[in-house]
Amino acid sequence: MAKKDTHKIIEPKATISGAEQTLEPLKLGTRLRDVRKRRNWTLEEASKRTGLARSTLSKIENDQMSPTFEVVQKLVAGLEIDIPQLFTKGDTQKNVGRKTITRKGEGKPHPTATYEHELLCTEIINKRMIPFKSTIHARSMADFGELVRHNGEEFLFVLEGQLTFYTEFYEPITLNEGDSLYYDSGMGHACISTSEKDAVIIWVSTPHPY
Repeated sequence: MAKKDTHKIIEPKATISGAEQTLEPLKLGTRLRDVRKRRNWTLEEASKRTGLARSTLSKIENDQMSPTFEVVQKLVAGLEIDIPQLFTKGDTQKNVGRKTITRKGEGKPHPTATYEHELLCTEIINKRMIPFKSTIHARSMADFGELVRHNGEEFLFVLEGQLTFYTEFYEPITLNEGDSLYYDSGMGHACISTSEKDAVIIWVSTPHPY
């Protein structure tokens, strides 16, 4: 597929203000502080490793802001953990024969200004894949401050509706129910719903490049 001009890269619009300020289904502050202190890292060191401002980390640890999913991705990449480790207690250990089930509607909710995520199978920590179901509320690229980028790779499968998928290197593509897509998530990307009802998708993300 032919490449096109790169989109402008700026900071995401959704931060500690606006819609996400009141959406706090997950209290990550205490868990984030525990993970950081187990590594004997100062806020300054954690800031360097995650690419997030010291003040942002401090606000998250003190439950003064609810991080966007993109901020969570930076946290897990910089802290070298996976998403469920922010939501569960206990030391990381290697397991064989693990299994967990997430019943319909029982995932961990994490709404943002553009997507409403439902994190799946969060009981198992130290996974190489992070599955989640998302409802896409965004209807225009103006709803984003930038194209999203983070470490790893992602698989997307459309369960309901229609969406347009944007990247920094390729022309926008339309995906319908039953379509799927695999891509490098370090490439700037974002998607918007184009059907009458919000599109619903399954996302599977690797938090680290394997």
